[in-house]
Parts: sequence; structure tokens; C-alpha cells
Amino acid sequence: MANEIFQPKNIIVTGGCGFIGSNFVHHVVREHPEVHVTVLDKLTYAGNRENIAGLPADRVELVVGDICDAELLDRIVPGHDAIVHYAAESHNDNSIADPEPFLRTNVEGTFRLLEAVRKNGVRYHHVSTDEVYGDLALDDPARFTESTPYRPSSPYSSTKAASDMLVRAWTRTYGLRTTISNCSNNYGPYQHVEKFIPRQITNIIDGVRPKLYGKGENVRDWIHTEDHSSAVWTILTKGRMGETYLIGADGEKNNITVLRMILEMMGKDPDDFDWVRDRPGHDRRYAIDSAKLQTELGWRPAHNDFAEGLKQTIEWYRANEAWWRPAKAATEARYKAQGQ
Repeated sequence: MANEIFQPKNIIVTGGCGFIGSNFVHHVVREHPEVHVTVLDKLTYAGNRENIAGLPADRVELVVGDICDAELLDRIVPGHDAIVHYAAESHNDNSIADPEPFLRTNVEGTFRLLEAVRKNGVRYHHVSTDEVYGDLALDDPARFTESTPYRPSSPYSSTKAASDMLVRAWTRTYGLRTTISNCSNNYGPYQHVEKFIPRQITNIIDGVRPKLYGKGENVRDWIHTEDHSSAVWTILTKGRMGETYLIGADGEKNNITVLRMILEMMGKDPDDFDWVRDRPGHDRRYAIDSAKLQTELGWRPAHNDFAEGLKQTIEWYRANEAWWRPAKAATEARYKAQGQ
């Protein structure tokens, strides 16, 4: 059974101006009016203060800073009762091109936060990825569970795996109150145009043929970011200390299926795309078994219709070109330089 419910009043959300983090901030503001949120974000290329614009100033405070800055953490962590750690370098292609920022943010940044947690005795939830488990064969009926061995295969996933191990070690050694979640691929509003679904949508809006890696057979287990947010809140408030919970919504789709769905929804021929060479070491399949989270904590995904969620996401990008347009040209230039 889970512990008694934890009821935070004043939380820090690292990376709260990024895609998944900002959606979590919106979720907390909307669903939990008693909670104040301090967003700590470095505002790198993937962080955008517009992602939390318009939220009430008495509920949300933005602190622009680096999670690796121990002095800053010493100033802002006291007075909070929980940290939810989303901040991360997260794009696989970038990690292959230059792994160093991933080591700094994902490993050193987690270490600094854990030390701040240790000093101040606050609750800590660590947001991680299913990519720490490596990949599965396309025809393998198995899915990842909390007991699946770690087999990270990219600079990105290896740094996230290292951060997970730091959390477990600090929890056991110092008795910290922590939980970890590993989630599958998210989609929804505010996702940077470098990522798979927004890149395809915005290319089609621009009249550019989308591009697809390899044979398009790679499978991802898609979850709407709002479901990820509700799951993280459930774990933060109901999860057992020291436990890991996998978050997924049974949304397995291969990349070519998703791309063809987008093309058809946007009035294009489903084969109107170009093939590009595959990503080095491209993981074949991710699949999450979230039975522990659902049975132990009672969480359920609300967005079970992927096609409907995808339509809503397409409409969001159509309606919010002013949000994504400033990053588009630089993103495509970077892909072109990488031959993709």
C-alpha cells in the first residue's frame, strides 16, 4: 500500500519552461489551486518563458538559473516542501553531436539538486525516461517494467540512467524522500520543433516534405503530456518513498504510421515524405507496462484516443505559429548539417 497522501504547498519545478515541465506547471495551477510553483529554468534553447506566460503571478514565480549552481539552490530551496525535477538535455540527436551538455545538466545537475534536498530535507521527485532500458525487438511481446535491467544506448539515455542511479544511491545512503518515474514518449502543446511530431507538423505547414529516419519501423509508446503530468502528481503525492514507477498509456505506434496519420490529417498524401539515413544506434522499440502505477496508486490515462490527441496537437501548432516560428529555421539548419 502507498503511504499517506503528501500535500505540498510550495514546490520547485526545474525545467518548468520546457515542454513537459511547463505542461506540468499548467496542470498544477489548474488542478491544485492551493499550490505555489517556483519554476527554476536556465532558459536554454528548449526553455521558453512564453510556455508559462499568462499564469497567475501569485501562483507561479520564474527563477532564471542553472540547477548546477549550488549557491542559487541554497537560496531558493529553503521554504519549499518538494522539488519536481524535469530539467534535462533531452534530444538524442543533440547528444550524439555533442554529449558534454548532457553530462553537465543531467548528471551534475541531479547531483546538485540531491545535495540541496539533503541539506533541506525536502521531498524530491525525479522525472526520467524509458530510454534508460535500451530498446526491445520489434516482434518482442515484452514491455519495460520497473525491474527491467538498464541498457542505455545513447549519450542522452546513459546520462539519464546515471541520474537515476544517483537518486537511488542518495536515497539509500542519506535517507532522502524520493521517487522516480520513467515515462514513454510525450506529445502535445509546447513541444520544441526539433522533436518528431512537431517537426513533421511544422514542415507540412511550411510546405516542406517531412523526413523519416531509416525504414520508419521504430516504435514509440506515445502518451499525451497531460497524462504524464497527472501521473507525476499522483506519484509525488501518493508514491512510496524510494520507489520507481513507469508511466505509459499503451500508445505503441511505429514512426511511419504516425507520420502518415499526420499527413492525412493535414490533407496530404500519406506517402508525401522523404526518407533520410537512420540515426546512429537508433533504438528499435520502446514499450511501457504501467501496471504498478495503475494498481498501486490508482492512476489512469485520460487521453486514450491517440488520433484525437494528434488532431488537437496539429491544431495547436497551426494556431500558435508565433510560438514555434522563431526556433524553426535554426532547428532545420542543424538537422541539415547532420544530414537529416
